[in-house]
Amino acid sequence: MARTKSYEEINAKIKKGKAVILTAEEVATMSRELSPKQILKKVDIVTTATFGAMCSSGAFLNLGHTNPPMRMERITLNGVSAYGGIAAVDTYIGATQESSENARYGGAHVIQELIEGKDVLLEAWGKGTDCYPRKYIKSLINKDSINEAYLFNPRNAYQNYNVAVNSSAQEINTYMGKLSPNLGNATYSTSGEMSPLLNDPTMRTIGIGTRVFIGGTQGFVAWHGTQFDTSKPKNEFGVPVNAAATLALIGDLKNMSSEFIKAAYFTGYGVTLFIGIGIPIPILDEDIAKGVSIRDEQIEACIYDYGKSGRPPLGRVSYSQLRSGSIELNGGSVKTTALSSLTKARQIASILRLAIKEGRFDLVKPVQAFPTNATVKKLIEREP
Repeated sequence: MARTKSYEEINAKIKKGKAVILTAEEVATMSRELSPKQILKKVDIVTTATFGAMCSSGAFLNLGHTNPPMRMERITLNGVSAYGGIAAVDTYIGATQESSENARYGGAHVIQELIEGKDVLLEAWGKGTDCYPRKYIKSLINKDSINEAYLFNPRNAYQNYNVAVNSSAQEINTYMGKLSPNLGNATYSTSGEMSPLLNDPTMRTIGIGTRVFIGGTQGFVAWHGTQFDTSKPKNEFGVPVNAAATLALIGDLKNMSSEFIKAAYFTGYGVTLFIGIGIPIPILDEDIAKGVSIRDEQIEACIYDYGKSGRPPLGRVSYSQLRSGSIELNGGSVKTTALSSLTKARQIASILRLAIKEGRFDLVKPVQAFPTNATVKKLIEREP
């Protein structure tokens, strides 16, 4: 019978200080000499991580009731619109929402400033009702003065993503950064062999309820992320070559650190939020050991031409080629730039390993698996 481990067995080893915990990079190196069977025997947990721009993010806030009480129907935080359609004093601020006065400042900056304990200017308006008579408030708030404040991010930690180039004669600005004309550069995202969903491509250990590192604190997988897609083609190593699975994540903003949550502005695109995420993968059997053995040269991403309508594909390239600093495309050499930070991913994986080793981060089995037959639909435009 093939060797297997359980969550209970691994957590017991953690408590006894006997669990072997390695980062995904360390196991990738190990896999050059050891088989999945040997890795299963030697390793109990692999820590994975990524740090990159994740636009589909935001925070729920409960601002607290005013005196007299008020139903806040139009809300701004430092001049950035927040959603006013959630009861009286609850709101959601999206990371990419821009200030009406400064397009380089937005919800991501408000979130970072709240995390840092800074004061944020709240303005809110309401029509006034018998039970909520107040119509206007202008006040400074911070994370200590309000009630709940937590990130709830609909789409984080893409399993893989595009490589972006631009074959047109004009420079273009995109969510993949500035793309030089005539295939002058190529940009890519995710942390390759460190990335969580690339180390568990069939998501056997990552599902609803999985405990994660998010933004410097512990959080959880709340659901599968938006645009979750299990139908994308895979390469010979079982890894999707396109944007595929995603995670919806939740975590306590009040315990986060701006070291791992960073607001940013992409010229010509807008505001975004860089988020650090780490996920431990328990090595339960040989199949999971094989997944965490993935190396950059075995992970491929599709190259898309953002300079042409429809973004036609131009081929595939491995992450080891991307990390070399240049790739060969259409007979020429194209400089590559990463939009995610490998240095930060390594830092997060190491922090997560220490937290597990010290008993501050238990592994939990998902309470529900993700769907296996999910696809992404395009918007069908219909005449009203």
